[in-house]
Amino acid sequence: GFHLSGTVTEPATAAEPEMTYKVAISFDRCKITSVTCGCGNKDIFYCAHVVALSLYRIRKPDQVKLRLPISETLFQMNRDQLQKFVQYLITAHHTEVLPTAQKLADEILSSNSEINQVHGAPDPTAGASIDDENCWHLDEEQVREQVKLFLSQGGYYGSGKQLNSMFAKVREMLRMRDSNGARMLTLITEQFMADPRLSLWRQQGTGITEKCRQLWDELGALWVCVVLNPHCKLEEKSCWLRQLRKWGEMDVCPLEDGNYGNELPNITNALTQSSGHSQDSLARPRRTVFTRAIEGCDLHWQDSHLQRIISSDFYVSPSYQREGESLLFNSQGQPLWLEHVPTACARVDALRSHGYPREALRLTVAIINTLRLQQQRQLEIYKHQKKELLQRGATTITNLEGWVGHPLNPIGCLFLTLTEACRLEEENCLEISDAGDSKPPVYQHVPVVTGSQDSGESYLSLALEVALMGMGQQRVMPEGLYAQDKVCRNEEQIIARLQDLELDPVLVQTLRKQCILLLEGGPFSGLGEVIHRESVPMHTFAKYLFSALLPHDADLAYKLALRAMRLPVLETTAPSGDVSHPHHLVSVVPSRYPRWFTLGHLESQQCELASTMLTAAKGDMLRLRTVLEAIQKNIHSSSLIFKLAQDAFKIATPADSNSDTTLLNVALELGLQVMRMTLSTLNWRRREMVRWLVTCATEVGVRALVSILQSWYSLFTPTEATSIVAATVMSHNTILRLSLDYPQREELASCARTLALQCAMKDPQNCALSALTLCEKDHIAFETAYQIVIDAASTGMTYTQLFTIARYMEHRGYPLRAFKLASLAMTHLNLAYNQDTHPAINDVLWACALSHSLGKNELAAIIPLVVKSVHCATVLSDILRRCTMTAPGLAGIPGRRNSGKLMSTDKAPLRQLLDATISAYINTTHSRLTHISPRHYGEFIEFLSKARETFLLAQDGHIQFAQFIDNLKQIYKGKKKLMLLVRERFG
Repeated sequence: GFHLSGTVTEPATAAEPEMTYKVAISFDRCKITSVTCGCGNKDIFYCAHVVALSLYRIRKPDQVKLRLPISETLFQMNRDQLQKFVQYLITAHHTEVLPTAQKLADEILSSNSEINQVHGAPDPTAGASIDDENCWHLDEEQVREQVKLFLSQGGYYGSGKQLNSMFAKVREMLRMRDSNGARMLTLITEQFMADPRLSLWRQQGTGITEKCRQLWDELGALWVCVVLNPHCKLEEKSCWLRQLRKWGEMDVCPLEDGNYGNELPNITNALTQSSGHSQDSLARPRRTVFTRAIEGCDLHWQDSHLQRIISSDFYVSPSYQREGESLLFNSQGQPLWLEHVPTACARVDALRSHGYPREALRLTVAIINTLRLQQQRQLEIYKHQKKELLQRGATTITNLEGWVGHPLNPIGCLFLTLTEACRLEEENCLEISDAGDSKPPVYQHVPVVTGSQDSGESYLSLALEVALMGMGQQRVMPEGLYAQDKVCRNEEQIIARLQDLELDPVLVQTLRKQCILLLEGGPFSGLGEVIHRESVPMHTFAKYLFSALLPHDADLAYKLALRAMRLPVLETTAPSGDVSHPHHLVSVVPSRYPRWFTLGHLESQQCELASTMLTAAKGDMLRLRTVLEAIQKNIHSSSLIFKLAQDAFKIATPADSNSDTTLLNVALELGLQVMRMTLSTLNWRRREMVRWLVTCATEVGVRALVSILQSWYSLFTPTEATSIVAATVMSHNTILRLSLDYPQREELASCARTLALQCAMKDPQNCALSALTLCEKDHIAFETAYQIVIDAASTGMTYTQLFTIARYMEHRGYPLRAFKLASLAMTHLNLAYNQDTHPAINDVLWACALSHSLGKNELAAIIPLVVKSVHCATVLSDILRRCTMTAPGLAGIPGRRNSGKLMSTDKAPLRQLLDATISAYINTTHSRLTHISPRHYGEFIEFLSKARETFLLAQDGHIQFAQFIDNLKQIYKGKKKLMLLVRERFG
């Protein structure tokens, strides 16, 4: 039959009653060609009712009555039966069918109607003609709607996942050789090209978002697969080519390298006029995401050698040919396929995608044999050039097109093809939970089927070998953020797949062999002895190799990882043998760095590699030394070296067992390097780094502490050395932590005091107080520190610093020294008439109180300094009041006699202070009156009352004050309201 109809009942649920749907399905040559269902469900996939009816027919064919096409049945009826049939049909469905029936009746009765020109009549229950196209039913409108919806969500709400599952659906269709695959991809692409964000991104010159970029890449790769279908018709291919060209020519079409092309072309051209590369960027044709598919349309499968490779496992060269040099076979007689590698791999992907897994495997083996031969030849070439290249220390030989990060993902494609052939399918492998915690795949060795003598190889060992070859290929870093990011991403994807392989003896042998080849591979290997300055770094790859090799061949693992530590792009100058890439320069000023957007990530990977080696080398002094040298030679960022030092420290000091001295010493050495690197540059983490270093040195032991104290000037600033380093070393905690005996404690203290004095000499302003504190317990050192302060006081120190040290001296029981320093501080100070809240006021009051407590002589010495430095009336009157309240000399300095009498303001030294205070009040009054506003009148009257109190301390004070007030009334008589207030208060 060609038409299936039925009713499907959906059972009732708590929320919905029982529902019945009418379903009709047409099919032709084992394909469903159209469906209708009463549920009205709109989706690109069939609704559950269509699936239910189809499965019912498949599983219970005898339950479904098979009938002749309706036209056959009608043919057997006579005139009366036909009349009856039609009338009953119309009656059963008169509301829906009557208008149509009437229209058809009218047309049949009209002799010249269209219906009468055609012989016979259609029959939906009869099959299509043998020449008709037959393909699975696909609801095109629905595909358009869904893609449009997912794109409009911009990668949010899981729409990226949905689009990826649509791509997976296309791949599934291709594998089933369902001609709808290309149709569905066309519909998807049309919606992608109509995405309104494209023109927006283009106008703004911003790159497409990351998620969207990956979807476009997959789209481009799928088109390559479609056009490389080995069995497509020519007219199909030319139709696709027209479409792809049309899309590629649209100006919103995304470019292959992820940019919109306007990434600094003018700057680049301006720079490179002289270097002969200036035409380069202009001449390069515009490559869109569809360019590779367009180029793929030129490829065909007619080559007889290619046909033989993919159609037989036993295709070998005739034995007589094996002596001569052949481009078609290797020396074992196995076929080679000498096409551009990514293109050849695209063929493999196409075979795999279109449901030809055996053919894909055969071509993969031929490609790998070709790569091996190339590797051997490159080794031979390198052996001849080795001496010259090593002398030059650089190479110009490198691949401009890397296989890792390539738009066609050649290495990933070969790896997948080979591992799929080795996958052990478990019984319940389909029951992967939604949480996505699918178990890693399990692989077994499947021998390579070959026509020549048994190679003993398996597809699994080939997969490992080709992944290592591809990852180890030396290649220039591509241009542009997107392409560079893709290199890192692709590398991580391949490594994640490699980590799924259980390394058994066979694979370990493959790994070792390939690693040795990579180390000896010269300029063709990223791990060779000489590389191009802009070569893609191998740190991530080497970290995998190191961990994989370590249990089996530690020497090789270290050799390889140490070789990979380099990052030549950061070395200061490009060696002479280097071809520079002008298009990488970032600004019009020729820069010594090319434009590596992922540099931060690459440096952190370099650091990860070093950390992995340090962890592995714990306890092995020789290995640690070598790793340490590699770090010091190759890592240029202080924060990364600091991170390594911290990592090493953590690993060396496990919480549950003893410290490892070898690794601790490495941590300390790295820490010292960081100190030297950041000593003269600003680094916001510097304090943290200094504290950490002291902690690390403490763990190493007393010798390390002595060493950092003695060589402080190459590691720390004087402030750091005194306030953080020496202070921590001398703290109670450190002494307890190290459980030192007396001689050791004395040695440390002596080093700390020497450091303190050196720092105080070098930077007295910031280190004097710390130095005095550190030298407290040693009389000679303390005296020396005090002398340094006195010598520096007149030139290099501020009054704040001097007052702080003076107070410290008083607190230590040196009042006369405190007085001396306070006097020196006073000479640096200047307090203006209006600075009545100045922070130094407390220091001035303290200094005067100290002098007063020492005795009349000290007070007499400091008052002239106060008078000279302080012009603020309220402060002066405060000092005066305090000096008259108690007798001087109460500090009780031994050997001094004090009269115990209060001091008079009429006699020196207080007379001078009183005069100064009165004159300060007079000056301040005039200053305040020059611009006083009415809201400050009340405050001003209070100020005059305070002034009167001070005037009255003088013998003729009341007369002086009366004259002063008269004077004010005379000068400021214009301020009537204010003078009225003055009169009211003072007469």
